[in-house]
Amino acid sequence: MALLSGDGWLFLLRWIHFLAGITWIGMLYYFNFVQTPFFATAEAPVRAGIITGGLLDRALWWFRWGAMITFLSGWLYILHVAFAQYGGIGGFFSQSYGWKIFFGGMLGSTMWFNVWFVIWPAQQVVMRSAMQVKQGGQAIPEAAARGQRGGFASRTNTLLSIPMLFFMGAASHLRMDNPAGGGAHVGALVLLVAVIAAAEINALVGTTGAGKKMLGTLKGTFWGGFILTAIIYFLLEAIF
Repeated sequence: MALLSGDGWLFLLRWIHFLAGITWIGMLYYFNFVQTPFFATAEAPVRAGIITGGLLDRALWWFRWGAMITFLSGWLYILHVAFAQYGGIGGFFSQSYGWKIFFGGMLGSTMWFNVWFVIWPAQQVVMRSAMQVKQGGQAIPEAAARGQRGGFASRTNTLLSIPMLFFMGAASHLRMDNPAGGGAHVGALVLLVAVIAAAEINALVGTTGAGKKMLGTLKGTFWGGFILTAIIYFLLEAIF
């Protein structure tokens, strides 16, 4: 059977990766495009009902496990391609295809980290606080700040999703010269580390400034994502 061959295994990995990724990013966009704007205008009892009534908990379940399966299947795919098709890491990174997939994978991995270690822990505090209030208790003092930080990380993921999806698609469908040598490899890594570090510092500790202002609106987040995509692409072209 074709599905039991090496190519079949690779196809199944890609299929699982696509399916989980659509689930994950779909929920990410739901939170940012639908729920957050709705919460901004909804009355407090309505917001509390969504938070404590099971809807948010269910949405977050699909959100975080979609992220996990996307993350695991994506890295299995990259390792399979690197060793089965390019003979190892060296051959993989000698091709622009490898670098584009790697850039997309690392941006996605950063987003996965934010889901599991920033957004989900913050939302647990928010939901627990809302439940305590519903039962007649006191709100958890840190709930508002944790919720704001989780929301900021979620907007960061929305911004990063734009270049992440661009490079995933560009790997097979947009031609780019192969890296010229070791210097190009170092330059590409420096570029990737700089982008991820700037995004994460802004997401995890940023409270003021242009970064927070940009992510304060969906319009700013979108423009930031498209501009970041263009910067990474043209710099990578220049490095290679």
